[in-house]
Amino acid sequence: MKAIELFSKKPVLSFEVFPPKPNVPIESIYQTLDALKDLHPDFISVTYGAGGSVPGASTAEICETIRNQHGIPSIAHLPCINETKESVREKLGVFRQKGIENILALRGDRNPDIPPKTDFRYASDLISFIRENGDFDIAAACYPEGHPEAPDLDTDIAHLKEKVDAGASHLISQLFYHNPDFYAFREKIVQKGITVPVEAGIMPVTSKKSIERMVSLCGASIPNRLAKLMARYSDDPASLKAAGLEYAIMQIIELLENGADGIHIYTMNNPDVARYIMEQIEA
Repeated sequence: MKAIELFSKKPVLSFEVFPPKPNVPIESIYQTLDALKDLHPDFISVTYGAGGSVPGASTAEICETIRNQHGIPSIAHLPCINETKESVREKLGVFRQKGIENILALRGDRNPDIPPKTDFRYASDLISFIRENGDFDIAAACYPEGHPEAPDLDTDIAHLKEKVDAGASHLISQLFYHNPDFYAFREKIVQKGITVPVEAGIMPVTSKKSIERMVSLCGASIPNRLAKLMARYSDDPASLKAAGLEYAIMQIIELLENGADGIHIYTMNNPDVARYIMEQIEA
């Protein structure tokens, strides 16, 4: 199933998982998938991971398992910063062979130790290439607070419009912790002519260290309320996790009440966290 079709029954609820590290058997992810299946997500996205003879092969294998064994649509992440047209064409062939219909097209993070390739400067270039080389549904990323490399939010939204014009049918947001930022972003993109569905990306705070790392990478801000929680429970990991989950639940409920097209939960491969959140928002 093409992921865009799911948005006709808004709101969409989906999960993200990541492949095991290269030295860990891929089977280690299957228990996680079995648990997530019981939560009945609309789709599961799989981040790009090394594995096998072709980089990203584990992503394709996991997506195939989600689709064929669990009957859930899957979306394969595909960053292009270190890809050539030929290598992307090869990956599209693997996706097609495994029945993968949906791709999240990304530029990807810069690695200071690896010079980027030059075939795809931006995610919009990759989206156009995928559109020309297969019948895939293409999602793209968006940043409610602006991409950390963009000079300002308006410039970032202009680049986002290029991605949509190139063929992205829906958007998945980077994590954020202040819902008013998402609402303001949503209004801004509509004013710029972007009317495709936008899923709100939510990453629950389960540890101070992991969230500080993610925030530093993506440029998301931590509002005062969350900062106070993190300070209050900085020496009490269990209480911080509980408070972080309640904060995420509050975010999700408010987003749904305010007409979000969907919620995309970054599970960090922890089905217990996903289960607790789903139970509370469905209560």
